Amino acid sequence: MDDKTIIDLFFARNEQAIKEADKAHVQKCLSVAIRILGNRADAEECVNDTWLKAWQSIPPEKPRSLSAYLCRIARNLAINTYHARKNHAFYVALDELSECLSVDERYADELKDLLNAFLATLPSLERRLFMGRYWHAYSVGRLAEAYDLTPNAVSLRLMRTREKLRIYLEERGITP
Repeated sequence: MDDKTIIDLFFARNEQAIKEADKAHVQKCLSVAIRILGNRADAEECVNDTWLKAWQSIPPEKPRSLSAYLCRIARNLAINTYHARKNHAFYVALDELSECLSVDERYADELKDLLNAFLATLPSLERRLFMGRYWHAYSVGRLAEAYDLTPNAVSLRLMRTREKLRIYLEERGITP
């Protein structure tokens, strides 16, 4: 089926449009997503999401080139997936901090000042490990390599520093 007919099916809100778009353009969209993600399973998920995005946007959009339009959607979804995966380490690090720290918007400025004061009390290595993990979201392995430590030693130091932070904040009336 040609692209004009597939677009007409989208405009008619005929679900056959998705099946025909998949038949005609799945390989191109998959190729784009795999090049970005380097992972076939994630790329296939992006391509499946591409059909939903196309369904939601056609109409009102009426692409001149359906292939280019669908590949652009797949590309954008793949880029978003790539960034989300890359930032996963950041969320894991923040989850570690949640044991000793709760974020309440009302106390954000006070908390910032307390964190800065706490960091000033730490020995240099602990401060650098803490900042590396929780500000820069470096992995434990990367920190271990950078500071010539074992990953276990880094994890242990970070755990002890989080405990010190929890006590420091509790003494100042802030509890997780």
